[in-house]
Amino acid sequence: MTTVATRPRAGGSGGPGGPTRPAGLGLTGTVSLLRLAARRDRVLVPASAIGLAGFVALSAQATFALFPDLRQAQASMASTLANPALVAMYGPISSLGLDSIATFKSVLLGGVFLALLAYVVVRRHTRTEEEAGRLELLGAGVVGRRAALTAAVLLGTAAVLLTVVLTVAWSVAVGLDPAGSVALGAAWLAMGLSWVGVTAVAAQLTSSTRGTAGWSLGALAVAFLVRAVGDTAADGSPLRALSWLSPLGWGVQVAPYGADRVWVAALGVLAYAVLVVVAYALLDRRDLGAGVLPSRPGRARSDIRTAGGLTRRLARGTLVGWVTAYVVLGVVLGSIAGSVESFVDSPEVADMLRAMGGDAGSVTDLYFSTELHFAAVGAAALAIALVTRMHTEETTSRLEAVLATPVRRTTWALGHVALAVAASALVLVVSAAVAALVHGADVGDVGGRLTLLVGAALSTLPAVWVALGVAVLLHGALPRFTGLAWAALIAFLLLGEFGDLLDLPGWLVDLSPFTHLPALPGGELAWGPLLWLTAVAVVVTAVGLGALRRRDIG
Repeated sequence: MTTVATRPRAGGSGGPGGPTRPAGLGLTGTVSLLRLAARRDRVLVPASAIGLAGFVALSAQATFALFPDLRQAQASMASTLANPALVAMYGPISSLGLDSIATFKSVLLGGVFLALLAYVVVRRHTRTEEEAGRLELLGAGVVGRRAALTAAVLLGTAAVLLTVVLTVAWSVAVGLDPAGSVALGAAWLAMGLSWVGVTAVAAQLTSSTRGTAGWSLGALAVAFLVRAVGDTAADGSPLRALSWLSPLGWGVQVAPYGADRVWVAALGVLAYAVLVVVAYALLDRRDLGAGVLPSRPGRARSDIRTAGGLTRRLARGTLVGWVTAYVVLGVVLGSIAGSVESFVDSPEVADMLRAMGGDAGSVTDLYFSTELHFAAVGAAALAIALVTRMHTEETTSRLEAVLATPVRRTTWALGHVALAVAASALVLVVSAAVAALVHGADVGDVGGRLTLLVGAALSTLPAVWVALGVAVLLHGALPRFTGLAWAALIAFLLLGEFGDLLDLPGWLVDLSPFTHLPALPGGELAWGPLLWLTAVAVVVTAVGLGALRRRDIG
């Protein structure tokens, strides 16, 4: 597809001499594009907003049930919450009040998820539409140069605001302090809006969806790292100021259910406004289909002569990022494990871990079981991301070029599935191995810990494969609804990790494949559920591949 744009009536990208500034504001057609984008995301945005709000409210309810007495909660959790590794992962706790303890993991983790939602929405309706050629078709009509970017920014902003409003309302409804709940909403607002702006700029810098992902998600990783360094630095150290340089740090500095510094969220709103202005400026200085940063041809490579080699090559950057993240996760899990034994004096915390991680083993084993199950959900997200790339390749017409060769569509699809299976196993094994090395060195049993934790990580793979199979089924049978694979994963997470804590009906909890995983290490390995999960994953994946083979491409 050519990258030379024609000039639309409401202001285009100019002729051969380069882009020209659009006539007027270039916003013609914004309302129509916004309605179209909202219709396409009518499931993704509400489901994500409800899921994130429920993550806070339901977790808080479970904590209230475990710790009806504030002094009991403080005695049980105070020393552990001060662990530097835990602070690096979740940020510092704002106070030792029960509301703060109940939302300790929600403030930063939920803000990161909201930033990811903002990234998905904005990228989808800017760079993805442009790369697919649909924006060029729209631009040939009465659509302004800035209309698509404006619609994407507005929808991303609306998604953030909807999530914040639902979270505040639900938090107050379950008994959390109203002022602290508003502060929590402000913290999420700062983080979410910041990534609306970051992704809008990233979409102008590069000429591909993968490039936009690299810039936006890379910025998110850097922001998380900078905040972690600042939050874990010693009091009085100049490094403490680093937390104020990160949009994620601004959210933490709001200190919900503690200081409630709502004014800090203004930094996120200001960054959002500045970044959106920068995005518009960059949009006016590039051609349609191109990015501000020029694309460079890659080296000739022999490893992309096959469809599978091409798939692996395109996913290389994604895999490097995920493996790095899981190495960091392993370091954090291994570092925290040494202090988990302090929970022994708290039967309530042990009960919580058993409800979430299993019924047998030491408290440390229960801790690892719980965290590895969470890590498995992340691995499932990686698998879904790799599988849903098939939909992107199809909608951007790149698949047609591949299928014009002797490559069969099932062979091409199996390459994506095989990569997703291998990648999800790789990140889980890496994380478990690193955690085993760190914790094993602390207790003097590296070999024993390595065997136990790697085995426990591998036992979670059948549930990951079920989530992968759902994504393949949706892409093969209902390609327009491929994105529902993410909603299914969120539902699996809520049911599998919080179903027992919330006393949900057993049949409902059993719908999540993560519910049937063994409580390893420490628990009993039951092969029956793992074999059934594997069989379900194989059948669902096969049905999806069969549907893909029978339907028309595109």
